[in-house]
Amino acid sequence: MDFSAYKGLIFDMDGTLIDSMPAHVYAWKQTCELFEIPFDEAWFYSLGGLPTLKTAQAINRRYAQNFDIHRLADTKGEFFAALPNRGEVIPETFQLLKRLQTEKKIAVGTGSRHKYAAPLLEETAILPLLDALVTADDVDNHKPHPDTFLRAAERLGLDPQDCVVFEDTDLGKRAALAAGMDCVMIVEGALGELCRADGRVHSVSGLPEIMG
Repeated sequence: MDFSAYKGLIFDMDGTLIDSMPAHVYAWKQTCELFEIPFDEAWFYSLGGLPTLKTAQAINRRYAQNFDIHRLADTKGEFFAALPNRGEVIPETFQLLKRLQTEKKIAVGTGSRHKYAAPLLEETAILPLLDALVTADDVDNHKPHPDTFLRAAERLGLDPQDCVVFEDTDLGKRAALAAGMDCVMIVEGALGELCRADGRVHSVSGLPEIMG
């Protein structure tokens, strides 16, 4: 895939650069057991990209409850932080990042809070490779709103149209396109289709290979 048209690469974290979604979902399972909330694994996976606080709000809506969302979110975060293995790098996207980091500006735009994202990025040796990091703490409107990726472009010193986003969720894709950025979908750890901000979609097989 040819990325020569872009000056900046913006990666989602969970499920795109790091295989951390199973750990997040397991932490939610522990939280649900503690608060006696029904646990639907597929539903929690479908919320990938949402900040923890927004997921807590979704739990209240889904089950018509009135849990303290900050307590729910903090509990989940504590369970997640205590896990011995919170995820390994996803080889294809990590190698792409490393290969292009000397040629492009690199950012991560994640729905995780900084206190959870930064240690995970440090553990996986990604943090030192970044020019910018945008977390849930840095914006008021989260994915599918474009703010996360717009803030990342701003911190990179680039115009949105000069950036391409890598995402594994529909929420993230919608955020990228709303920001006026092309978006490469990550499917089962591999580069999938390229969705253009102008509405066009290209398959990987239809794009030229990047050399190097």
